[in-house]
Amino acid sequence: MQAVRQSTPGAAGSAGVAAPPQPDLAAVKAKQQAAWSAGDYAVIGTTLQIVGESLCEAVDLRAGSRVLDVAAGNGNASLAAARRWADVVASDYVPALLGRARERAAADHLKIEFREADAENLPFPDASFDVVLSSFGVMFTPNQERAAAELVRVCRPGGKIGLANWTPDGFVGQLFRIIGKYVPPAPGLPPPSLWGTPDRLEELFGGTGTVHATVRHFPFRYRSPLHFLEFFRTYYGPMNKAFAALDGDPQRQAAFTRDLLDLIEGGNRAGAGALVLPGEYLEVVIERLG
Repeated sequence: MQAVRQSTPGAAGSAGVAAPPQPDLAAVKAKQQAAWSAGDYAVIGTTLQIVGESLCEAVDLRAGSRVLDVAAGNGNASLAAARRWADVVASDYVPALLGRARERAAADHLKIEFREADAENLPFPDASFDVVLSSFGVMFTPNQERAAAELVRVCRPGGKIGLANWTPDGFVGQLFRIIGKYVPPAPGLPPPSLWGTPDRLEELFGGTGTVHATVRHFPFRYRSPLHFLEFFRTYYGPMNKAFAALDGDPQRQAAFTRDLLDLIEGGNRAGAGALVLPGEYLEVVIERLG
């Protein structure tokens, strides 16, 4: 991917075309943090628990391993690792989500350390962990290169990084494209779904480890397409914020709703009376070079 350059008034490339503007990453991060704090992602996140379990199996997690879950959210991968007797630290920059993860760990009598932390500036020494995990978390960081470098930095040589990332052409990737159509992201910001492509993963990690990626599907199971939409509109921060941004424009909000329902209905393999909607993601294991 071509690096984004800072544009200046009157600046132009060799072909006379102005360079694209560089996004204000601090502002983007603040908006993202507000979005993930909206609604109640933990209600949705718990339905994805099986992905955390699968990810721990993919990295062949061993008891006693030092594990860091980055952008842990409500703790799916953290809980899965703790169930396998790993020594787990769960980190996220949304305190409310960490609070929900803490509640889940207490309910299951699992020992996990919780740390409020930015995935792009992890407060841990180099090579602190045997395994670093992130389940649909770190992929949403605005500075992708910085976040990837931090995952590598805190993972010991010979250790593993395990990721679950939505793909661009899967259901969630298409969902975010529809959101972006009505509430455009910051100009020049690479889409999170790039983390769900082998080429981008090689760019981010190929020089520091061996990347293995496997296509998986998580089936979203709801009562109906409308049930899914209302549930996500209420609890999923990015969608909650998108609908709120369109409150002053009923026509665009109605069009947004229709586009979402078309996508959901088009992917439903359950027929009338229920919803089973496969969500494609990449299960990624990076073996850190020694």
